[in-house]
Amino acid sequence: MSFKGQKAVVCGAGGFIGGHLVKNLIANGVEVIRAVDIKPLDHWYQETDGVDNLSLDLKDKSNCMIAATGADVVFQLAADMGGMGFIENNKALCMLSVLTNTHMLMAAQEKGVGRFFYSSSACVYNAEKQTNPDVVALKEEDAYPALPEDGYGWEKLFSERMCRHFREDYGLETRVARYHNVYGPLGTWTGGREKAPAAVCRKVIQAKMAGTNEIEIWGDGKQTRSFMYVDDCTKGSQMIAESDILDPLNLGSDELVTINQLVDIAEEIAGVQLKRNYKLDAPKGVNGRNSDNTMILEKLKWEPSIRLRDGLEKTYHWIEEEMRSGTKSYA
Repeated sequence: MSFKGQKAVVCGAGGFIGGHLVKNLIANGVEVIRAVDIKPLDHWYQETDGVDNLSLDLKDKSNCMIAATGADVVFQLAADMGGMGFIENNKALCMLSVLTNTHMLMAAQEKGVGRFFYSSSACVYNAEKQTNPDVVALKEEDAYPALPEDGYGWEKLFSERMCRHFREDYGLETRVARYHNVYGPLGTWTGGREKAPAAVCRKVIQAKMAGTNEIEIWGDGKQTRSFMYVDDCTKGSQMIAESDILDPLNLGSDELVTINQLVDIAEEIAGVQLKRNYKLDAPKGVNGRNSDNTMILEKLKWEPSIRLRDGLEKTYHWIEEEMRSGTKSYA
């Protein structure tokens, strides 16, 4: 199906991915009638003109009913989350996002919404399959038997199940994407919620500007990840939401790199070479994680394809401009 001309609600629209998603939907002919986030409007990452931008706490069901009214499709991205440093130290806060997902599903069902898209996470995957940096890329089936990231991952996996049962029991058409490490401009780059690509860019820029020529890396730098540029994320989210794929689907790049290699790329962009100091007691998550894109290629004939080098360069220069201009970071 196509959402062109239909009315959409984006929950979490004041966040990094949500802000990009609103603009992508509009560019693709979707009539976004409502953008919702808990943050005050002046704290949104992006605010789009011509959209009903609302500051609402979606943990409250009555606010979810307001958000869902008149919508053909709901994109539920709202969550309390951040990088590994945040989710390892705020497990209860991350778990409370279950209220938002529960109440938005209930509101969508009660308001007759045609389709409900939920942004899950690669943190749902069984940790025992991610103990080696030379990880075998994770297939969708690897979420079970369940042993997800404590706190954040358990909440995401539970909410995936809720989406499934709302579809089975109430006929609400739900679609689920498992995001793998999304990055790009107009996101958090300091303050504790930033993810690895933004944190590495910031640290390299700081070292270059201050002339210290040193960088602190969390862990030993050998842990592996894949990183998806935000444009691929928003495109894939809309494609999955419009598709007939009922089961959760990986949405991530399969370009696997170590954290050391991520630093290499940022140093190359900056034109510097830094001494690396490893903070071995810092939160670093699993040793290895990558996205197996077999299913998305089979079902959609597409996969995220923006190279890390290209996306990181755009991200680096945006963060550098923010730092030089003294612009506040998003939090």
